[in-house]
Amino acid sequence: MFDGKNLLITGGTGSFGKKFVQTLLERYRPNKIIVYSRDELKQYEMAQRFSDDCMRYFIGDVRDLPRLEKAMNGVDYVVHAAALKHVPIAEYNPMECIKTNIMGAQNVIDAALKCGVEKVIALSTDKAANPINLYGATKLASDKLFVAANNITGGRNITFSVVRYGNVMGSRGSVIPFFNKLLREGAPELPITDARMTRFWITLQEGVDFVIRSFERMQGGETFVPKIPSMKVIDVARAIAPDHPQKIIGIRPGEKMHEVMCPEDDSHLTLEFDDHFVIRPTIQFSHSVDFARNALGERGVPVEIGFEYSSNRNDRWLEAEELLEKIAHSEGDA
Repeated sequence: MFDGKNLLITGGTGSFGKKFVQTLLERYRPNKIIVYSRDELKQYEMAQRFSDDCMRYFIGDVRDLPRLEKAMNGVDYVVHAAALKHVPIAEYNPMECIKTNIMGAQNVIDAALKCGVEKVIALSTDKAANPINLYGATKLASDKLFVAANNITGGRNITFSVVRYGNVMGSRGSVIPFFNKLLREGAPELPITDARMTRFWITLQEGVDFVIRSFERMQGGETFVPKIPSMKVIDVARAIAPDHPQKIIGIRPGEKMHEVMCPEDDSHLTLEFDDHFVIRPTIQFSHSVDFARNALGERGVPVEIGFEYSSNRNDRWLEAEELLEKIAHSEGDA
C-alpha cells in the first residue's frame, strides 16, 4: 500500500523510525520518505545508512507548526513517533513533556488536516493506560487528541488512529541494552526495581509490522493493541546473565509494578481479534463506523465486561530461550 506514496515519520531518527524506514525500503517502492526530527547529528548518521533517492531529511520540532506544515506538503501517510519518553525525566520536567507530547500531537493533527494527508497513526505506549506518571498522562492526552481528530476532518478524506504496545526489546532506553551495558562494564550486580515487576515485550520489527498492518486495517478512531508476551524483569536479567547477582533497588518515580494496555474500565469498548485488540472511541463520530469489522474484513468480538489486558494477567509468557532468540534477532536495531 506504500508503493508510489509519500510518507513522513516524526521522531524518525529514533529506534522505531530507523526500523520503519528500513522495512519500507525493503518491501515497498515509496515515492518519498521524510524523516522529521530535531537532532542534526542523528539525521546525518541516519542519512549515511539510508541514502536512497526517495529519502528526505527535515530538521524540525513537532512544537513548530509552520515547519510541520512545510514538511507534510504532499504527504499521504504520517507516523507520529516523536515524544519525550523517559519517565523520571518527564517527572522532573513536566512542562517540556507536555509541550512535545500534547501540544506537539495537536500540531501534527493540524498540519495533517491542512496538508491533505490521508492516514495518520500515532504511536502510544502501555503507560497511557491508567497512567500514574506524567509521561503516561501526556500520551493518554495525545491518544485522545488523535481519536477526536476524526470528528474535525470537515469532509476531508483523512483518518487518524493510535497504536499502543509495550516495551521494545531493541530500543534505546530499554532495560535489555541497559543490562548488557552494565555487564560489559563489569557491574557486580544488575539492578532490579522489584522482583514481582512484569512487562510486555515486543521486538522493533514486530512493532513496525504491527503499525504497517494497522495502516491496512484502520478506519479511523481505533486504538490498536497487539497480543504480545509478558515476562518478569528479574527473569529477563536471569536469562541474559544466569549466574550474575541482582540487587533490588526499589521502584523509580512514576514507575508501575505491572503494565496495562487494555484497561478494565475500557472493557465495554474493547474488541478482540485473532492477533490484536481494538479499543473503540469513547465518543460518537459524525459518521458511522463498524469497528467489529476492519478495513481488511477481519472480525472482532467484544471482550467480557471487566476484562483487562495487563502484563501480569497475560496468557502468553516468554521463556528464557525465546527471549534470547528474540534479542539475537533484534541486535543492531537500536
